[in-house]
Amino acid sequence: MDEGLSCLGESGKQAVYFHLEKRFGIKKWEIAFRVEDFADALEKIFGPGAKLLEIQIMKSLYRKIGKPLRCDKKLQDLVFIEYVAAARKSFKWKKQAK
Repeated sequence: MDEGLSCLGESGKQAVYFHLEKRFGIKKWEIAFRVEDFADALEKIFGPGAKLLEIQIMKSLYRKIGKPLRCDKKLQDLVFIEYVAAARKSFKWKKQAK
């Protein structure tokens, strides 16, 4: 998640983490376990612009697991939570295959 938020710059990224914790009760280390809450918080902070951040985060996650990000839906229909779940599943499968 951290790399995806880096597109905001260091101070922007830190501001997001500050608001996540103070306004939404989501600590940085909890994001991976509270993806739905994280996505809701991004939408409340950034409105429609949250989709752009979600896409950056998804690209970063998929890069980490060595897979291309496939967007089979229209950009506005991307469901962040589904992509994160798929990335997690792929990562677990990749770890087990080693």
